[in-house]
Amino acid sequence: MSTSTLDQYVANDPDETIHYRALHTGAIVGLVLGVVSALILLSASTSLEYCLMVTPIPVLGMFVSLRSLAKIRRESDQYTGQWLAVAGLALSTFFLVSGVGYGYYVYTTEVPDGYQRISFETLRPTEQQQRGGVWVPPEVHQLDGKRIFIKGYIRPGSAPVRTGIDRFLLVRDNNQCCFGDLSKVKYFDQMAVQITNSRRLNDTTNVLRMGGILEINEGNLALGPGNPVFTLRADYAVQ
Repeated sequence: MSTSTLDQYVANDPDETIHYRALHTGAIVGLVLGVVSALILLSASTSLEYCLMVTPIPVLGMFVSLRSLAKIRRESDQYTGQWLAVAGLALSTFFLVSGVGYGYYVYTTEVPDGYQRISFETLRPTEQQQRGGVWVPPEVHQLDGKRIFIKGYIRPGSAPVRTGIDRFLLVRDNNQCCFGDLSKVKYFDQMAVQITNSRRLNDTTNVLRMGGILEINEGNLALGPGNPVFTLRADYAVQ
């Protein structure tokens, strides 16, 4: 058999070994985490706190993508998926930087002039204060009659109408704890809102940004959950 014939035979041999490179699993995981990292932008529009809570997703995506990329390059004869790892790294980095940046921008610009930012956590007394019979922190008492800015959600069923709402119960979050039995909602996790100008709202599950005069009626503690301790005479509302 001639050399050319032998070469042709080997080239056409169906038993010839074919080198296979596996798609690196980490590259796929990194890409998925990069896509899911888009949640950071959605949470940033709600609050900087929620935004920071989501940051582990893009951070993990960057870590997984970088490790996969290094593994693929080091063992290029065994693995493929370099572009998947690069895409995952790029997406995670983009959403991390843009999400945190947007969240910080929202945080620094959402409070109108003349209002002091507080949260429902601000209204909550410490365990030591509660043991001492202090139900409203002293620093909160100092805000009685002053303009405050607070974010929260409309408690379902607390507004008499679905549109053109001018009074409702603002609650800390949109979890089941605030949507269930009213008696289970802590007094510091709710605030009665009465809009005092022509602004009206529609029923929504989105976060509300409210501003107005805070009124504190500590005596309502003895009257039960249907009598909120905190009332907001609102003249600013964004939904």
